[in-house]
Amino acid sequence: MPVDPNALATWANAVTVGRLLLSPLMFLVIPADQAGSWIAFALWFALSASDGIDGWIARRHGATRSGAFLDPLADKVLVLGAMFTLVSRGVFGIWPVLIIAAREFIISIYRTVIGTKGVSMPASKMAKAKTVAQQAAVSFALLPLTAVSATWLWTMLLWLAVGLAVVSGYQYFAVAAKQRRLGAVDHAL
Repeated sequence: MPVDPNALATWANAVTVGRLLLSPLMFLVIPADQAGSWIAFALWFALSASDGIDGWIARRHGATRSGAFLDPLADKVLVLGAMFTLVSRGVFGIWPVLIIAAREFIISIYRTVIGTKGVSMPASKMAKAKTVAQQAAVSFALLPLTAVSATWLWTMLLWLAVGLAVVSGYQYFAVAAKQRRLGAVDHAL
């Protein structure tokens, strides 16, 4: 049965809110010794997988405006929170995480501004690839099997996420500029 697009209390939103509420617990269990943690990895994996679950539920029963706001918020809290926790533990360097965080902040503000004008900006394929690279970098930095012995792997994935963040951020603004130009041409006609 489809849900009302204005509904707040939906199963998809419940999963998303659960992800938001459990994120701080995951940050707390990230170890300070850079050796990885099975508990942190398992919690990270479950919270990351729940993003797919709430998306599946939303597609099956209907998306809501509240879900369109909450889901990206939960994604950013989880990913950036884990990344900044890994920075504080001396695992990730600050610069790649700051670049990713700046991109997320700028795109979120831009989405909010255009959203007030009734324009929706869905995630691009490259932005989705960026999210996967971010999740993989955190996963391999938390996984005890790769946290120390394969630092090259999660470092490469982190910098791949940086590259995808910059390029996908540029793409959003290039598309917006093209739409503004086309809109100006339409108004001139």
